Amino acid sequence: MGAGTLGGEGGETRRRRRRGRARPMSEINVTPFVDVMMVLLIIFMVAAPLLTVGVPVELPKTAATALPSEQEEPLTVTLTAEGGVLIQTTEVDVNALVPRLQAIATERVDDKIFLRADGTIPYERVMQVMGALNAGGFSSIGLVTEADGPRFDGRNG
Repeated sequence: MGAGTLGGEGGETRRRRRRGRARPMSEINVTPFVDVMMVLLIIFMVAAPLLTVGVPVELPKTAATALPSEQEEPLTVTLTAEGGVLIQTTEVDVNALVPRLQAIATERVDDKIFLRADGTIPYERVMQVMGALNAGGFSSIGLVTEADGPRFDGRNG
């Protein structure tokens, strides 16, 4: 009898051990989550500067250097070859340009604005839009061009 009792107790302890091993782990493993978040953070940090205004314009070339970077997202007005006027990527009617710019100027800290004009646009039209930008409350207007243009000192690019 004693032998049967010992065998039964040993079997129960073995079953308990097996149940303990088979239980699912109740702790959350955060390491893969952190790894994925770090990769996404790096991807967005690299991709964010590449997101610029996506209006296709054939910019004129010049030898001027780039302007220093800003704290705010730069406001950009674009003149397309077809004669359209866009603020950032939104097309605006020419008659509504000044009131729209005045509304934007009240919300912004900086009065700097960038003007992108297709190289085929007449100079008179560019100056008319610059006057509208000034009337809209922006006194610091930067003209956007492509680098490596003519230098007028005998060297090209």
